[in-house]
Order: sequence, then structure tokens, then C-alpha cells
Amino acid sequence: MTRYTVEEVLWDEQTVLVLTDQAQQRHVQIARHGAALLTFKIMVNGVLHDLADGYRDAAEIVSRPSSRFAIMVPFGGRIAAARYEFDGQAQDLQPGVVGDQRASRHGFVRGVDFDIVALSADEQRAQLTLATSSIRPQPGYPHAIDLSITYTLDVQGLTLEAAMRNVGDSAAPCFFGWHPYFRLPAGEVDDWQLQIPAQTLIHTDANLIALPGAPAYVALDDAPALDFRVPRRIDDAIIDQGYTDLEPETDGRIRTYLRDPASGVGIAVWQERGMMHAFTADTVTRDVRGAVALEPMECMANAFNRPECADTIRLMPGAERRFRCGVEIDMDAVASA
Repeated sequence: MTRYTVEEVLWDEQTVLVLTDQAQQRHVQIARHGAALLTFKIMVNGVLHDLADGYRDAAEIVSRPSSRFAIMVPFGGRIAAARYEFDGQAQDLQPGVVGDQRASRHGFVRGVDFDIVALSADEQRAQLTLATSSIRPQPGYPHAIDLSITYTLDVQGLTLEAAMRNVGDSAAPCFFGWHPYFRLPAGEVDDWQLQIPAQTLIHTDANLIALPGAPAYVALDDAPALDFRVPRRIDDAIIDQGYTDLEPETDGRIRTYLRDPASGVGIAVWQERGMMHAFTADTVTRDVRGAVALEPMECMANAFNRPECADTIRLMPGAERRFRCGVEIDMDAVASA
């Protein structure tokens, strides 16, 4: 038997792909529906622990409570009032909807059944690629984007690579975001240590929309309660914030760290560019403050309405843009836990 395996199973009627590292006894489950990661189990002190606070069953895969591990394309987060302007054209993602019912968030693929493009496993890795061509012209988004998501499990951890290709005949606004929730083996959110290598906080209004212009950007020196540049306990901090001006490490990866001092287990959520959104799950539909969402995003929420994001989100006809992120596990901590 090879070290890594990949197989297809069913959660009731939902197709789930399983990536396994036999040597390290790590198991990752990913749903075709939404390409959402469901579980990421590792061995800690002889017991399997699930780092992922994902959907628990087939019903949740369909209903998508709290967008757990959502793939967010062609935009992440919210679009203010579900309206934006692109290349001089006003767009309305919810024509005919008025008042408090107007809301558009997290893109268009959370409820899509992705196609299985490739499954492979050998002594080096287990890998799968899921793809969808469901992003097509619709109210408020007259563009066509082909999307593929590749998950790779190897000795370093889990890597996610998104490829977005504009298959339409005009430029399109498009960017990637991931919405994972992580839980550690012991303690509670308040006890865990967080480190975010950012210099700037994105200041938002009550609807989590960044303030207009320069006031959206606050130096973390001026926001000490939300400053996690140096690792420290989350304690009773309520976090639902975007962080930007992220500093990469020597290998070029930007790492946000979450660590459980009680067990010694830690993870690093890495990305190569973009911003990080952190959320202590205070407003989720179940298990409030039972996990921490660490969301690598190519651009900030409401980027379709931000002039400073225009170049980042612009995808030309025929062009493809990729975004890579992933999760590393503190191997020394796991070995000694």
C-alpha cells in the first residue's frame, strides 16, 4: 500500500473525497458540494483530533451554516448593498430586492456540485482537483469564470490552489477567498494564542463594510486590543476583522499562527499574498466561540467597490490567475503532545 491514498465515499447522498496519509495518520475529507473541506484529522497523543470545525453531516453540507470552509469566488466577504460599478457599468446582484433583505456575500459557488477532475496518490502526496463552470452571466455579474480547486495533502500539511480563468469576452472583477474554521485539541478559544503578521487593521462599519477611503486603514499601533503581531492569548477579544499589509517570512509565505498552549499543538495558515480575515465565531449558528476562522483572501471584502483594489481584482479575457494557501502543522508540538 502506498503512503498516501485517495478515495470516494458517501455521506448519505453527498459525495465526499478522502485524502489519507497512512504514515502520519492524517485524514482530510472534502465535499463535492461547494468543494468545502469537512474534516482534517491528525493524531495527537494517540488520539485522532479534528482540526476542522466543518459541516457535520450531509444536511449541513447543503444548508451551509456559517459558510464553514467555504470557497469564495468570484468575491469573498460582502458587497455593500449588493451593488457595485465595474468599467463604468452599474451592477445590481439583487434586482428587485429592497431593504434589509439586500445582502450578497461569499460568491456564487457555495451551493454548487463541483466536477471531479483528477484524483491521485503516491508516496509523496494525495491530491484531488474539483472544477466548476457554473459562474456564468447572471443578474449583476455579466461574466464567465471557470474555477478549479486543487487540494494536496503531503508531509508539509494541506495546500489549496485555486485557478480562476476568465472565459468571457470582457474583463471581469474576480478574486478568491477561503473561509476555514479551526479548533485545537484542548482549552477554549480564549486560551489559544494567535499571531497575525499584519501592520494594518481594516476598519469597518456595523455591516462589516470597510469605511470609505483612507479611514478604512488603521495602523495596529493605534488598535492595541486587536493587535496580534506578537503571539498572545485571544482572551475575551471579539474579532471579526480584516488585517492587511501582511509580512512574509524568508520563504515568501505569510503565516498566521494559532496555538494551543495546553496541548502544545499549533497550526500556521499560510498564503502568498492578499489579506487575512480573523473571526472568533461569536455570531455563528452553532458552537459559538468553538473555533477560530482564519480566512486567507486575495483581496478585502467589498473589493468590487474599492478603487485601490481595481487592479487586483481585474481579470482579463482569456487570463488565468491562481491563489495558493494552506495549513501547516507544528510537527514538534504534535510529536511531544
